[in-house]
Amino acid sequence: MFATYLIGLREGLEATLVVSILVAFLVKSDRRNRLPWVALGVAVAVVLSVGFGALLTYTRTTLLADYRDRELFEAITSVAAVCFVTWMIFWMRRAARSIAGELREGLDRAIAVGPIAVVLFAFLAVAREGLETALLFFAAVQGAESDTGPLLAIIGGIITSIVIGVLLYASAVRINLTKFFTWTGVLLVLVAAGILKYGVHDFQEADVLPGLNTLAFDISGTLDPSTWYAALLAGMFNITPAPTVLEVIAWLAYAVPVLLLFLIPGRKRPAPPQPSPESPAPAASQAA
Repeated sequence: MFATYLIGLREGLEATLVVSILVAFLVKSDRRNRLPWVALGVAVAVVLSVGFGALLTYTRTTLLADYRDRELFEAITSVAAVCFVTWMIFWMRRAARSIAGELREGLDRAIAVGPIAVVLFAFLAVAREGLETALLFFAAVQGAESDTGPLLAIIGGIITSIVIGVLLYASAVRINLTKFFTWTGVLLVLVAAGILKYGVHDFQEADVLPGLNTLAFDISGTLDPSTWYAALLAGMFNITPAPTVLEVIAWLAYAVPVLLLFLIPGRKRPAPPQPSPESPAPAASQAA
Protein backbone atom coordinates (compact mmCIF):
# COMPACT_ATOMS: atom_id res chain seq x y z
CA MET A 1 0.00 0.00 0.00
CA PHE A 2 2.86 2.40 0.73
CA ALA A 3 4.36 1.74 -2.70
CA THR A 4 1.08 2.54 -4.46
CA TYR A 5 0.57 5.59 -2.24
CA LEU A 6 4.03 6.81 -3.27
CA ILE A 7 3.19 6.25 -6.94
CA GLY A 8 -0.03 8.22 -6.59
CA LEU A 9 1.69 11.01 -4.66
CA ARG A 10 4.64 11.38 -7.01
CA GLU A 11 2.78 11.06 -10.32
CA GLY A 12 -0.19 13.01 -9.02
CA LEU A 13 1.95 15.92 -7.90
CA GLU A 14 3.68 16.07 -11.27
CA ALA A 15 0.32 16.23 -13.02
CA THR A 16 -1.01 18.76 -10.49
CA LEU A 17 1.99 21.01 -11.01
CA VAL A 18 1.48 20.86 -14.77
CA VAL A 19 -2.16 21.87 -14.41
CA SER A 20 -1.23 24.62 -11.93
CA ILE A 21 1.27 26.09 -14.39
CA LEU A 22 -1.33 26.14 -17.16
CA VAL A 23 -4.01 27.67 -14.92
CA ALA A 24 -1.65 30.30 -13.50
CA PHE A 25 -0.56 31.29 -17.00
CA LEU A 26 -4.14 31.80 -18.14
CA VAL A 27 -5.11 33.72 -15.00
CA LYS A 28 -2.10 36.02 -15.07
CA SER A 29 -2.46 36.70 -18.79
CA ASP A 30 -6.17 37.56 -18.29
CA ARG A 31 -7.41 34.68 -20.45
CA ARG A 32 -9.68 32.96 -17.96
CA ASN A 33 -12.17 32.14 -20.73
CA ARG A 34 -9.72 29.43 -21.89
CA LEU A 35 -9.82 27.63 -18.53
CA PRO A 36 -12.78 25.37 -19.53
CA TRP A 37 -10.76 24.16 -22.54
CA VAL A 38 -7.86 23.20 -20.30
CA ALA A 39 -10.27 21.53 -17.86
CA LEU A 40 -11.76 19.50 -20.72
CA GLY A 41 -8.34 18.31 -21.85
CA VAL A 42 -7.39 17.32 -18.30
CA ALA A 43 -10.71 15.48 -17.82
CA VAL A 44 -10.23 13.47 -21.03
CA ALA A 45 -6.70 12.56 -19.92
CA VAL A 46 -8.01 11.32 -16.56
CA VAL A 47 -10.72 9.23 -18.23
CA LEU A 48 -8.18 7.73 -20.63
CA SER A 49 -5.82 6.84 -17.77
CA VAL A 50 -8.57 5.14 -15.76
CA GLY A 51 -9.70 3.30 -18.88
CA PHE A 52 -6.14 2.15 -19.58
CA GLY A 53 -5.81 0.75 -16.06
CA ALA A 54 -9.17 -1.00 -16.40
CA LEU A 55 -8.09 -2.47 -19.75
CA LEU A 56 -4.91 -3.88 -18.22
CA THR A 57 -6.88 -5.48 -15.39
CA TYR A 58 -9.54 -6.85 -17.76
CA THR A 59 -6.87 -8.32 -20.02
CA ARG A 60 -5.21 -10.13 -17.14
CA THR A 61 -8.33 -11.38 -15.40
CA THR A 62 -10.67 -12.09 -18.34
CA LEU A 63 -8.98 -12.21 -21.74
CA LEU A 64 -6.05 -14.38 -20.66
CA ALA A 65 -7.40 -17.69 -19.43
CA ASP A 66 -4.14 -19.63 -19.53
CA TYR A 67 -1.93 -19.34 -16.45
CA ARG A 68 1.31 -18.98 -18.41
CA ASP A 69 -0.18 -16.32 -20.66
CA ARG A 70 -1.19 -14.29 -17.60
CA GLU A 71 2.26 -14.64 -16.09
CA LEU A 72 3.88 -13.56 -19.36
CA PHE A 73 1.53 -10.57 -19.66
CA GLU A 74 2.32 -9.49 -16.10
CA ALA A 75 6.05 -9.91 -16.76
CA ILE A 76 5.92 -7.74 -19.89
CA THR A 77 3.91 -5.01 -18.17
CA SER A 78 6.37 -5.08 -15.25
CA VAL A 79 9.33 -4.51 -17.57
CA ALA A 80 7.42 -1.74 -19.37
CA ALA A 81 6.61 -0.08 -16.05
CA VAL A 82 10.27 -0.17 -15.01
CA CYS A 83 11.29 1.45 -18.31
CA PHE A 84 8.70 4.19 -17.89
CA VAL A 85 9.55 5.01 -14.27
CA THR A 86 13.27 5.08 -15.06
CA TRP A 87 12.76 7.45 -17.96
CA MET A 88 10.37 9.58 -15.89
CA ILE A 89 12.64 10.20 -12.90
CA PHE A 90 15.62 11.12 -15.07
CA TRP A 91 13.50 13.28 -17.37
CA MET A 92 12.04 15.16 -14.42
CA ARG A 93 15.49 15.79 -12.97
CA ARG A 94 16.71 17.21 -16.29
CA ALA A 95 13.59 19.16 -17.32
CA ALA A 96 12.40 20.46 -13.94
CA ARG A 97 13.92 23.92 -14.44
CA SER A 98 12.58 24.47 -17.94
CA ILE A 99 9.21 22.72 -17.87
CA ALA A 100 7.26 25.78 -16.71
CA GLY A 101 8.53 27.96 -19.55
CA GLU A 102 7.95 25.23 -22.12
CA LEU A 103 4.38 24.70 -20.93
CA ARG A 104 3.62 28.43 -21.09
CA GLU A 105 5.06 28.75 -24.58
CA GLY A 106 3.22 25.65 -25.78
CA LEU A 107 -0.10 26.82 -24.35
CA ASP A 108 0.37 30.28 -25.86
CA ARG A 109 0.87 28.72 -29.28
CA ALA A 110 -2.15 26.45 -28.77
CA ILE A 111 -4.34 29.44 -27.88
CA ALA A 112 -3.31 31.12 -31.11
CA VAL A 113 -4.46 28.05 -33.07
CA GLY A 114 -7.84 27.58 -31.39
CA PRO A 115 -9.91 25.78 -28.73
CA ILE A 116 -9.23 22.26 -30.05
CA ALA A 117 -5.49 22.87 -29.87
CA VAL A 118 -5.78 24.04 -26.25
CA VAL A 119 -7.80 20.96 -25.30
CA LEU A 120 -5.28 18.72 -27.07
CA PHE A 121 -2.31 20.46 -25.44
CA ALA A 122 -3.78 20.11 -21.93
CA PHE A 123 -4.67 16.49 -22.67
CA LEU A 124 -1.14 15.60 -23.79
CA ALA A 125 0.43 17.44 -20.84
CA VAL A 126 -1.51 15.34 -18.32
CA ALA A 127 -2.10 12.07 -20.20
CA ARG A 128 1.53 10.99 -19.95
CA GLU A 129 1.45 11.17 -16.16
CA GLY A 130 -1.91 9.41 -16.04
CA LEU A 131 -0.87 6.52 -18.28
CA GLU A 132 2.36 6.10 -16.32
CA THR A 133 0.37 6.02 -13.09
CA ALA A 134 -1.99 3.35 -14.42
CA LEU A 135 0.86 1.17 -15.68
CA LEU A 136 2.91 1.54 -12.50
CA PHE A 137 -0.11 0.82 -10.33
CA PHE A 138 -0.95 -2.31 -12.31
CA ALA A 139 2.64 -3.55 -12.08
CA ALA A 140 3.00 -2.71 -8.39
CA VAL A 141 -0.14 -4.48 -7.20
CA GLN A 142 0.47 -7.79 -8.95
CA GLY A 143 0.33 -10.53 -6.38
CA ALA A 144 -1.32 -8.30 -3.77
CA GLU A 145 -3.64 -10.17 -1.45
CA SER A 146 -6.13 -7.29 -1.29
CA ASP A 147 -7.64 -5.43 -4.25
CA THR A 148 -9.10 -2.56 -2.26
CA GLY A 149 -6.04 -1.67 -0.13
CA PRO A 150 -3.68 -0.67 -2.97
CA LEU A 151 -6.54 1.09 -4.78
CA LEU A 152 -7.38 3.17 -1.73
CA ALA A 153 -3.66 3.88 -1.23
CA ILE A 154 -3.11 5.25 -4.73
CA ILE A 155 -6.31 7.31 -4.50
CA GLY A 156 -5.03 8.68 -1.19
CA GLY A 157 -1.71 9.55 -2.79
CA ILE A 158 -3.43 11.36 -5.66
CA ILE A 159 -5.70 13.28 -3.28
CA THR A 160 -2.68 14.26 -1.18
CA SER A 161 -0.87 15.49 -4.27
CA ILE A 162 -3.88 17.59 -5.31
CA VAL A 163 -4.09 19.17 -1.85
CA ILE A 164 -0.35 19.96 -1.93
CA GLY A 165 -0.67 21.39 -5.42
CA VAL A 166 -3.58 23.65 -4.45
CA LEU A 167 -1.71 24.88 -1.38
CA LEU A 168 1.38 25.57 -3.47
CA TYR A 169 -0.71 27.44 -6.03
CA ALA A 170 -2.28 29.53 -3.27
CA SER A 171 1.17 30.13 -1.73
CA ALA A 172 -0.17 28.65 1.52
CA VAL A 173 2.79 26.28 1.85
CA ARG A 174 6.31 26.09 0.53
CA ILE A 175 7.99 22.82 -0.35
CA ASN A 176 11.48 22.24 -1.68
CA LEU A 177 10.36 20.42 -4.81
CA THR A 178 13.93 19.55 -5.78
CA LYS A 179 14.42 17.57 -2.57
CA PHE A 180 10.92 16.13 -2.80
CA PHE A 181 11.46 14.74 -6.28
CA THR A 182 14.96 13.54 -5.35
CA TRP A 183 13.83 11.52 -2.34
CA THR A 184 10.71 10.18 -4.02
CA GLY A 185 12.88 9.38 -7.04
CA VAL A 186 15.17 7.25 -4.85
CA LEU A 187 12.18 5.41 -3.40
CA LEU A 188 10.70 4.89 -6.86
CA VAL A 189 13.97 3.39 -8.08
CA LEU A 190 13.73 0.83 -5.27
CA VAL A 191 10.07 0.23 -6.09
CA ALA A 192 10.99 -0.24 -9.75
CA ALA A 193 13.72 -2.70 -8.77
CA GLY A 194 11.09 -4.70 -6.91
CA ILE A 195 8.75 -4.56 -9.92
CA LEU A 196 11.57 -5.81 -12.16
CA LYS A 197 12.27 -8.63 -9.69
CA TYR A 198 8.60 -9.57 -9.78
CA GLY A 199 8.70 -9.47 -13.59
CA VAL A 200 11.66 -11.86 -13.65
CA HIS A 201 9.72 -14.20 -11.36
CA ASP A 202 6.75 -14.06 -13.75
CA PHE A 203 9.03 -14.87 -16.68
CA GLN A 204 10.22 -17.89 -14.70
CA GLU A 205 6.63 -18.88 -13.91
CA ALA A 206 5.86 -18.68 -17.64
CA ASP A 207 8.89 -20.91 -18.42
CA VAL A 208 10.53 -18.11 -20.42
CA LEU A 209 13.45 -17.92 -17.97
CA PRO A 210 14.95 -20.84 -16.07
CA GLY A 211 15.80 -21.17 -12.38
CA LEU A 212 12.37 -20.98 -10.74
CA ASN A 213 13.45 -23.43 -8.05
CA THR A 214 17.05 -22.19 -7.79
CA LEU A 215 17.03 -20.01 -4.69
CA ALA A 216 19.73 -17.45 -3.97
CA PHE A 217 19.10 -17.80 -0.22
CA ASP A 218 16.32 -18.67 2.20
CA ILE A 219 16.05 -16.54 5.34
CA SER A 220 12.45 -17.45 6.14
CA GLY A 221 13.58 -18.41 9.63
CA THR A 222 14.98 -14.90 10.20
CA LEU A 223 12.55 -12.83 8.11
CA ASP A 224 9.19 -14.32 8.96
CA PRO A 225 6.83 -13.58 6.02
CA SER A 226 3.91 -13.25 8.43
CA THR A 227 5.44 -10.26 10.30
CA TRP A 228 4.48 -6.68 9.52
CA TYR A 229 8.02 -5.61 8.59
CA ALA A 230 8.42 -8.54 6.20
CA ALA A 231 5.12 -7.58 4.58
CA LEU A 232 6.31 -3.95 4.34
CA LEU A 233 9.56 -4.94 2.64
CA ALA A 234 7.76 -7.30 0.28
CA GLY A 235 5.04 -4.79 -0.57
CA MET A 236 7.34 -1.80 -0.93
CA PHE A 237 10.48 -3.18 -2.55
CA ASN A 238 9.50 -6.84 -3.23
CA ILE A 239 12.22 -8.04 -0.86
CA THR A 240 11.25 -11.63 -0.07
CA PRO A 241 12.84 -14.23 2.24
CA ALA A 242 13.47 -16.81 -0.51
CA PRO A 243 14.17 -15.19 -3.91
CA THR A 244 15.61 -16.99 -6.90
CA VAL A 245 19.11 -16.30 -8.18
CA LEU A 246 17.84 -14.46 -11.25
CA GLU A 247 15.54 -12.30 -9.13
CA VAL A 248 18.42 -11.14 -6.94
CA ILE A 249 20.63 -10.50 -9.97
CA ALA A 250 17.89 -8.45 -11.65
CA TRP A 251 17.20 -6.42 -8.47
CA LEU A 252 20.88 -5.57 -7.92
CA ALA A 253 21.68 -5.04 -11.61
CA TYR A 254 18.95 -2.42 -11.80
CA ALA A 255 18.93 -0.74 -8.37
CA VAL A 256 22.66 -0.19 -7.88
CA PRO A 257 23.63 1.51 -11.18
CA VAL A 258 20.36 3.46 -11.51
CA LEU A 259 20.63 4.82 -7.98
CA LEU A 260 24.23 5.85 -8.57
CA LEU A 261 23.38 7.59 -11.84
CA PHE A 262 20.36 9.29 -10.31
CA LEU A 263 22.20 10.58 -7.23
CA ILE A 264 25.27 11.83 -9.12
CA PRO A 265 24.74 15.58 -9.63
CA GLY A 266 24.30 16.55 -13.24
CA ARG A 267 27.07 18.60 -14.71
CA LYS A 268 26.13 22.19 -15.35
CA ARG A 269 27.14 23.64 -18.65
CA PRO A 270 29.65 26.47 -18.20
CA ALA A 271 28.31 29.86 -19.09
CA PRO A 272 29.89 31.45 -22.16
CA PRO A 273 32.61 33.96 -21.27
CA GLN A 274 31.48 37.55 -21.24
CA PRO A 275 33.83 40.09 -22.89
CA SER A 276 35.20 42.65 -20.49
CA PRO A 277 34.59 46.33 -21.13
CA GLU A 278 38.30 46.84 -21.69
CA SER A 279 38.62 44.07 -24.26
CA PRO A 280 38.80 45.12 -27.92
CA ALA A 281 35.70 44.78 -30.00
CA PRO A 282 35.41 41.83 -32.39
CA ALA A 283 36.79 42.23 -35.86
CA ALA A 284 33.33 42.36 -37.41
CA SER A 285 32.34 45.25 -35.15
CA GLN A 286 35.57 47.11 -35.90
CA ALA A 287 34.97 46.64 -39.59
CA ALA A 288 31.49 48.06 -39.24
